[in-house]
Amino acid sequence: MNPSCYRAGMPAPRLLLPRSTPAASGLSSRAVAALLDRLEAQSVECHSLMVVRHGHVVAEGWWAPYSADRPHLLYSVTKSFTAMAVGLAVADGLLALDDRVVDVLPDHVPADIAEQGRRLTVHHLLSMTTGHRTDSLDEAWRRQPDDLVKGFLRVPFPEPEGTWHAYDNPTTFVLARMVERVTGRGLPEFLDDRLFTPMGVDHAEWDRVGSGAAFGFHGLHLTTEAVAAFGELLLRGGRWGDRQLVPREWVELATTRQIGTQQIEGWSENPDSLCGYGYQFWMSRHGYRGDGAYGQFCLVVPSHDLVVVVTSAVPQGEAVLGPVWDCLLPGLDRAGSARDDEALAERLRRLSLAPVPGSAAPERSARASLDASAEGSALPGGTAVTVDPADGGWLVRLGPTPAVAVGHGEWRESAPLGRPVVATGAWQGGTFVADLYLITTPHRVRLRVDAGAGTATATWNLVPMTGPDLTLHLRSPLMTRPDVR
Repeated sequence: MNPSCYRAGMPAPRLLLPRSTPAASGLSSRAVAALLDRLEAQSVECHSLMVVRHGHVVAEGWWAPYSADRPHLLYSVTKSFTAMAVGLAVADGLLALDDRVVDVLPDHVPADIAEQGRRLTVHHLLSMTTGHRTDSLDEAWRRQPDDLVKGFLRVPFPEPEGTWHAYDNPTTFVLARMVERVTGRGLPEFLDDRLFTPMGVDHAEWDRVGSGAAFGFHGLHLTTEAVAAFGELLLRGGRWGDRQLVPREWVELATTRQIGTQQIEGWSENPDSLCGYGYQFWMSRHGYRGDGAYGQFCLVVPSHDLVVVVTSAVPQGEAVLGPVWDCLLPGLDRAGSARDDEALAERLRRLSLAPVPGSAAPERSARASLDASAEGSALPGGTAVTVDPADGGWLVRLGPTPAVAVGHGEWRESAPLGRPVVATGAWQGGTFVADLYLITTPHRVRLRVDAGAGTATATWNLVPMTGPDLTLHLRSPLMTRPDVR
C-alpha cells in the first residue's frame, strides 16, 4: 500500500506557512514520536497532524489515504470561523454585541416568542448563554421544520440569559444568518473575501442546509494547513503578514473565557471541557481550541507559541487531547538532534491506515442484497450490491448509485455522485471486504459481501451527524436539513 501524502498527478498544495525542523524551533522530535506512539497504542485513528512552533511547521503527516491536498470536514471547528465573521461584521459597524436577534432578523420572530427570547443578543449567542440547559437543535427543528431560527426562539429558556452555558448548535446558525443579513453576503463568500483569500486559502468547502445556506455551526472543509494557518492568525492577534485581517481586540475577546462550563450529558468526562467557553472557542488546560466532533482540533497555546492541528475519527475527543498534552508539551524547549529530526520526518512520510488484508481473486464477482439490521448501516435493507473485477481491482455498485472504484494493494479514487471516495478491498475466503473512505470527512463505510449467501452489510466507522444515508454523503455539497448534533 502506497502511503504517499499526495495523489499521483496532483500538484502539491500551496504552502501557507514556512517550514523548519523541530530542533531549530525548540521541540524534541522524540516528543512528537512519543505522541505518535501513544496514539497508535490507544488505537486512535488519526488522519493528519501538524505542529507549528514559532510560526513554522515543524512536524506534519497524513495517514494514507488522507493527504495534504485534501480538505477535511471540521465539524464544530466551523463555529470558530463563524465567530471571526461576526467579529468582522462588528468591526465594520454592521453588528454589535448587544444587538438583539429580534431586531436583526425580525422576519424570523415567532408570534409566541417568550420575553427572554426578545432579549437575546449577539453576546448571548456567541457565548452560548441564551438560557437553554442543553442543545436545542432537535427541539428547534421539531417546533419549526421550515425555519431553524424561529424554532430556536420557540424553545423554552429555563435559565436566565447570560447565566448558564449549554453547548447549543442553533446559536451559531442564528449568528451566521445575522452576519448574512447585515452584510448582504453569504457566510462562505464573506469569509472568502475577508479571511481566506487574503491568507492564501484557495479552497474552502461548505456543507449546507436544504435552503442552500451554510450551516455555520458545522460543515466547513479545509486542508490541515489551512486550519493551522487559522491558528497562527489567532496567535498573531488577527494579523497575517502586513495586514490586520481581524481586529486584535476581537481575537482576544473571542478566545477569552466568557462563561464557565459543566460536564455535558452524553459526553465523556474530560478536563478540557470544564475550562470554560469564549466566543465559539473552548478554553483548554493549555490555551484554547476550536473543537469538532470525532476528533477535529485546532489547538492554540499562546504561552508556548504553539499551534497543533489534528484531524481524526474517534468517538471522543479526549482520546486526542490527553496524548497531545502529555507527550508534546514536555518536549518543548528540549531540542533534539538532527538525526532525531530525520527519523521523525521519515516516520511521518510513511504514515498509513491499515489496508484491507486478503487476496485479489481477479476473476471473482458477487451479487448480494443488503442486510440493514447491523448497527450503523449506511444503506437501506434490500439495496442491491454488485462486485465486478476491473483493472486489477473492482467496481462496486450500491443500488442505483454509479460504481465506486476499489483497489487491491492500492487506494483507488472515484466520485460517483460528486464527492470523492477512496477505496481498497480484498477477498477473504468467500467474503469480499472493502473500506470506502469519504476522504474529505472522518467517515468510511466497511462493506462486507458474502458471495455464497448473497448478503451484504455496509456499516459506518462513525455514523455522520447529518444522518446515516450514504447516498446523501456522496453528493457535493452535502445538503440536508439542519439536524446536526
